[in-house]
Amino acid sequence: MTYIKVPQDRIGAIIGPKGRIKQIIEEKTASTLQIDGETGVVEVIPGDKPVEAMRALDVVKAIARGFNPDKTLSLLDDDMLMLDVIDLSKYATTQKEMIRLKGRIIGKKGKTREIAERLIGVKISIYGKTISIIGHPEQNQIMRTAFEMLISGANHGSVYSFLEKKHQDLIRSQLDSY
Repeated sequence: MTYIKVPQDRIGAIIGPKGRIKQIIEEKTASTLQIDGETGVVEVIPGDKPVEAMRALDVVKAIARGFNPDKTLSLLDDDMLMLDVIDLSKYATTQKEMIRLKGRIIGKKGKTREIAERLIGVKISIYGKTISIIGHPEQNQIMRTAFEMLISGANHGSVYSFLEKKHQDLIRSQLDSY
């Protein structure tokens, strides 16, 4: 059994309308989710596929980190997709600094986030003190580097250039694999 503490405002998202999300997670992973709505503790009880229970835990974590539940279900369909969570509190010592960093990562009207998702093919969630990424390992590493560039003060143009170059590299590697 594995436990995870989920923010109260995300419990409903894990359950979903009429229990739909919880039911999909349980069916696809042969696991059982025990959710305590008062404490926010979610227990993942493995069925006959322990590895699948770990995938269920990733989906619960992703929803807890602010992702739309429907977007997280792709973690159950592609074994190579991974959730990567970056804790911004390691970089920001004050609330004002945290807001500034999140703003740099999101960009004006969400531009930076949208460009990153489109070019690299990942899903990004900024929630609380974290940035979370759903993508393949190589994509997640590219995004982690881009976010670290922004956190350390690189200008957005440099980060966009970096993402454009990595986008081209990803296309080349896909073509080479055919």
